[in-house]
Amino acid sequence: MPGHQLTGYLLRGRATPTARQLGEVGVRADRLTEVTCAQFLAEIERERYDVIVLALVGGAVQAVLHGARALWPAPAERPVLVTGYVGVVYEKLADGLLLRHGADLVLANSRHDAERFRAVYEGVGADAGAVTETALPFLGGAPYERAGSRVHTVVFAVQPSVPDSRADRTYLLERAAAHARLHPQREVLIKLRSRPGEHTTHLEEQPYQRLAAKLPGGLPPNCRLVYGNMGEVLDGTDLLVTVSSTAALESLHRGVPTAVLTDLGIREALGNHHFLGSGCLASWDQLDAGLLPQGDPHWLAAQGVLPGPAAQASTAAGPGGPEAAEVLPHDAYAAARARVAALTGARRLPPPAPYYTLTTAPGYLPGILARHHLAPDGTPLPGAARAPEAGSRLRRRLRAHLREAARGAYRHGVQRVAPAIRRLGEL
Repeated sequence: MPGHQLTGYLLRGRATPTARQLGEVGVRADRLTEVTCAQFLAEIERERYDVIVLALVGGAVQAVLHGARALWPAPAERPVLVTGYVGVVYEKLADGLLLRHGADLVLANSRHDAERFRAVYEGVGADAGAVTETALPFLGGAPYERAGSRVHTVVFAVQPSVPDSRADRTYLLERAAAHARLHPQREVLIKLRSRPGEHTTHLEEQPYQRLAAKLPGGLPPNCRLVYGNMGEVLDGTDLLVTVSSTAALESLHRGVPTAVLTDLGIREALGNHHFLGSGCLASWDQLDAGLLPQGDPHWLAAQGVLPGPAAQASTAAGPGGPEAAEVLPHDAYAAARARVAALTGARRLPPPAPYYTLTTAPGYLPGILARHHLAPDGTPLPGAARAPEAGSRLRRRLRAHLREAARGAYRHGVQRVAPAIRRLGEL
């Protein structure tokens, strides 16, 4: 949008991103403020925004939607509210989607996801018109070219919560190290999601950094931990290995050989069941033996992923003919842009209408709203909407330090105290 200004609000909580994580995303806001949910609602009432993107977990999205309904209970000039899922949607499909219902646009990453999203909404009798098919926002980068003079690089993309047990995570780390020892001519990179002390949306109780430090014999010289932007790491990747990370879709889009591990089983709890039919399911034993899995073009098409050159060639030669290779429209976001343009051009928009209300979910909704200091009708509880960071610079700095200390204590409890208590309970 020409001449636009981008204002960023960080919802205060356990998953508030750090400056490094924000920098890795590559999006620069003209103004960035950390707020509570109630403070955010006060800000959007006071300021004039055209579009608000709710890049939040489901409960927080639902809280903002009810808060917006309380602000605009009748048709009015209000911002267009956009939300959705980013990445592989393999868990909490119904719960997550219903918590997002009520936004003007609910973005789906593919045709497959759009069909599933609409089925959930229609299954409960809710309006599915907000579901809009797009594509994963981070697909792109240079197509894969096989390693020539450079070192063959294997990347194991880890996830913060899958698998969750110490034993399973240690097993995967050991297998990555063993692959490096078996293939000394290769470089094996353990791609981590966050640095020590950082959090993502999902809690990481057993960080791989800590497990690697305790690995007998340590990591071999050609195996190391790396951070950074996944797209940049993929630029030099010859084999991407993961349990069920969205990185697999990024990799497949470029045509990089991609393995979704079956070592721990193919289970809904792991999310690798999402890749059934992809052609990518494999074990470390098979990878050790030289397997380089290639994605199935028809599966990729349904996922909104553009196959690499090799996959496209096999598609053209197989069932469906060349037209099957036409996976993504010229502009995968054209429908979303058109819908946003139509809504922003309207003089008045109806109030947000979430599926969850005090009639449909009287035992569930009030608790969600209360966690964000909102009353059952979506209005802020007394004292919840204080202006963000009021007071002197010294006072603001002190509050920031106290919040960071509290987050550190929370992370310590999650990553150190809770596992220790569980182990004691098993004695």
